[in-house]
Amino acid sequence: MTIERMEIKQRMSRIVKHNGTIYLCGQVAADASAGIKEQTQTMLDKVDALLEQAGSDREHILSATLYIKDMALFSEMNEVWDAWVPEGHAPARACVQASMAREALLVEISVIAAEK
Repeated sequence: MTIERMEIKQRMSRIVKHNGTIYLCGQVAADASAGIKEQTQTMLDKVDALLEQAGSDREHILSATLYIKDMALFSEMNEVWDAWVPEGHAPARACVQASMAREALLVEISVIAAEK
């Protein structure tokens, strides 16, 4: 069974594919100075692009782990999430409060998906 790594960096690969499963590295907002809704949307836009590159889409997400800086932002983040997830295709999901790698970041996501 071959492991395919895409966009390999020193510390991580942005996409890893193995046995029909796609693993994305953690994704954060394009603009860390934006509010939670904008950060969530641009983060999910990046997930869409990586899934397409890997041969998948949001309907094939198996699991998502969201890391949120402050649970007070949970409902606003979920407004964007709920609009993004296709009806009937909600993945297994966890959301935990966590410190971020950069102070301005409010949310990060890690995704596992199946190939189309």
